Amino acid sequence: MIRLESLTKVFDTQKGAVVAADHIDMEVPEGEICVLLGPSGCGKTTTLKMINRIVKPTSGKVFINGDDTTGLDTQTLRRNIGYVIQQIGLFPNMTIEENITIVPKLLGWDKTKYKARAREMMAMIALEPDAFLKRFPSELSGGQQQRIGVARALAADPPVMLMDEPFGAIDPINRAVIQDEFLKMQQDLNKTIMFVSHDIDEAIKMGDRVAVFREGKLVQYSTPDDLLAAPKNAFVESFLGEDRALKRLNLVKVREIVTDEIGTVIPSDTLESALAKIDDYGYQNAILMVNERKQPAGIINRSIARTTKGYCRDHFQAVPAVVDLDDDLRKAASLMFAHDQTWLPCVDKEGTVCGQITQRAMTSHLGARYRARQGDDRKPSAAIKE
Repeated sequence: MIRLESLTKVFDTQKGAVVAADHIDMEVPEGEICVLLGPSGCGKTTTLKMINRIVKPTSGKVFINGDDTTGLDTQTLRRNIGYVIQQIGLFPNMTIEENITIVPKLLGWDKTKYKARAREMMAMIALEPDAFLKRFPSELSGGQQQRIGVARALAADPPVMLMDEPFGAIDPINRAVIQDEFLKMQQDLNKTIMFVSHDIDEAIKMGDRVAVFREGKLVQYSTPDDLLAAPKNAFVESFLGEDRALKRLNLVKVREIVTDEIGTVIPSDTLESALAKIDDYGYQNAILMVNERKQPAGIINRSIARTTKGYCRDHFQAVPAVVDLDDDLRKAASLMFAHDQTWLPCVDKEGTVCGQITQRAMTSHLGARYRARQGDDRKPSAAIKE
């Protein structure tokens, strides 16, 4: 959907020519989010702004859906590209409804259609239309204004969206909420998005692909998992940080490594049989007790089963934690550390036990990509050569 062909920008300054973007070649497939990542002054924002010609390219071409945009007039180009910036940029003298509908009006939509679209967009960003449409931006919080900025960019249903650190000015709690809401919207909208960020965690969370820039050059363009598991050179490796393996926890869902080999007991089982199952399944300290619906009901500890007689229903402890199949490994690891557990039961949407996840399985899964690289010729500490 977006293709950059040798896109270059050179600024003339008093100290001479400065290359802000140096022959950038990349493609963003339809329906994907591409995050442009890198240190300040690396060229990511300049590259983004050349797409909608806020910055005019020195050379190179931009293709949208296969069409060369060089010959398009600027207004036509921009009306077909949604644009969201960190500073939000809402018009203070316009109501929220007027802000959202400004581009549909310019495109000639009739009043009934653009008013309906405003209400639709408000519902999409989880703000009540009747409560907010007639307000002015100054009457909204920063987080609410940012949501309106996203709604305005989406109002005319553009195939492409450009987002320049759109959530950077929002506090961490609201930023996480808006990120999650936006990703849910994207599942339905299927927009093609280029997204500038300086936050590695945000890039990993939001991006289908991540483009790492340095001094105007595109250094690496990969999926988040490939980027973290196989940084191209020492610069990328250093920029991602020494905890990049932990960052991969966000990318893997529990369902990818869950195993259905989980031993369980029911309340009417004896502690003797519980101890036998603990030994059979290799657990170090406990086994899960489930109710008649196969939902977690308690934990039988090895120490209790070994020293006490009776039934499981009379000697269980509360289940420390469970994880859903759609949780990521970061949550699973956090719960394991918090409750001093080496395994956790996994449940489906109905709360039914469907398996377990272990620290060993998580470690093995994350390490597999690194082990696969042992035969590579690349040396992680090699200096970047440009």
